[in-house]
Amino acid sequence: MPDQTQPTPAPSTESPLAGSAAFSGFSVPDTEAARQFYEQVLGLEVSEANGILTLHLGGGHRAIAYPKPDHVPAGFTVLNFPVADIDAAVAELSGRGVAFERYEGTPMATDEQGVFRGGGPLIAWFKDPAGNVFSVIQD
Repeated sequence: MPDQTQPTPAPSTESPLAGSAAFSGFSVPDTEAARQFYEQVLGLEVSEANGILTLHLGGGHRAIAYPKPDHVPAGFTVLNFPVADIDAAVAELSGRGVAFERYEGTPMATDEQGVFRGGGPLIAWFKDPAGNVFSVIQD
């Protein structure tokens, strides 16, 4: 009986994903509340098509927020915003109404402004109206 298996093709030298303009996505239960927060509080440009929000980010990057009625926030950071000066960014965003997370008594303990300064990059976390965790991180 002849061998019916097909030989595995040799991998190409370039992945079809290597040049892809990849983007991230996360869910929200209420796209209108999310859009208002992203535009009015965070100051981002947001567009909408087919019920999905596109957040237009620096450097031509983007992320999408899609509606999910049974949304459960992720237990991790879904979007990081690199900033040149974390203290200035935290002060500006706090003035716009952003509440930074406080992690006291944990390995990720933050200071009174909500900034983690315990080693590694300086970072501060906050949540959108859906409970998704975002951060500003000093670059």
